[in-house]
Amino acid sequence: MLLWKRRTLPTLLVLLALLGLLPAVAMADGRVELELFTEERVPLTAQQEWLQELSKLGVGKFRIRAKGPDDKVGVQTRGTESSPIYAVTGFITSSNDLVLPGGRYSLRSAGQAAKWLNDLARKGLAQKPEEKSAFGLKREEFEAVQFALSRPVGFSTQGVNRAAVVRKLAEQIGLPVKIEPGLLPSAADDPVAEELSGLSGGTAMACVLRPAGLCLVPRRTSQGDVECAIVAAREGLEVWPVGWESKKTVKALVPAFYETLNANVQNVSIATVLDALAKRLKVPFLLDHNALARHGIEPEKAMVNAPQGQTSYNQLLRRVLSQVQLKSELRVDEAGKPFFWVTTLRKL
Repeated sequence: MLLWKRRTLPTLLVLLALLGLLPAVAMADGRVELELFTEERVPLTAQQEWLQELSKLGVGKFRIRAKGPDDKVGVQTRGTESSPIYAVTGFITSSNDLVLPGGRYSLRSAGQAAKWLNDLARKGLAQKPEEKSAFGLKREEFEAVQFALSRPVGFSTQGVNRAAVVRKLAEQIGLPVKIEPGLLPSAADDPVAEELSGLSGGTAMACVLRPAGLCLVPRRTSQGDVECAIVAAREGLEVWPVGWESKKTVKALVPAFYETLNANVQNVSIATVLDALAKRLKVPFLLDHNALARHGIEPEKAMVNAPQGQTSYNQLLRRVLSQVQLKSELRVDEAGKPFFWVTTLRKL
């Protein structure tokens, strides 16, 4: 698992290194230990491809394994000041990219990954690579996209044609939105199920596009500008999500969530129950229609029950959702407004 070590090199080895006959990593001042974990659905050939590519570039022994529950990308410094050890943790994505603390690399840019590891061994953590965020954007670019997508939806969406809603959302986003001709569904009987008025444009757009097999992807153009593109969803593609995790507590976001009520749910559809809870909690519920359809769950026909008695909104929600193999996640939109994302207990 060791990559590079500090050594006092004989004159011959120094000469060979200068002539390019030894990998540059042999001149390193520190030592790097590299450990990679893999995401779910990583291609079967990914580990072998990265093993061959990094070895070819002079990267020594390293470990590739399955992801653990606490794994995250980072660098830990051990050893001594004169002989530091840099323990690097990275991972291989489902799209067969390598993610290290220094950036995200494809097989074609593996040389840049090897260079970053080499620089880490020679220069230590003092090196400051250009900070990148999601979608290959600089952090300030990503923050600008997030701000542009945080504008609230100012019109009603429920029951409105999906393509019309997408075009109207694209007009209100403060960035160019590229839509390929013929990509949007043209059926007049394809209405949006949710009322998204008041939520931010990014979350609303992601929610509206998802049932149509489409997604929103921020990207940099060939001219260096940033735009959003609506494209067909595919496995491994980094897409703008339907909401985000929040650092705030559930109680801070939905104060009434743990309050008690006198519940009595007798053979009522889960759709009816969620509508009632949304009004009481003043928080919208958005459904993962893709996952529900995949598992044959129809919210208007899936009946649930809860015995009469005192319970909390939290307990009632979990009870009724579990009866129809569903679960909820509290998320926030780009402006920090909370909503519940309802999806299946089983993975899509």
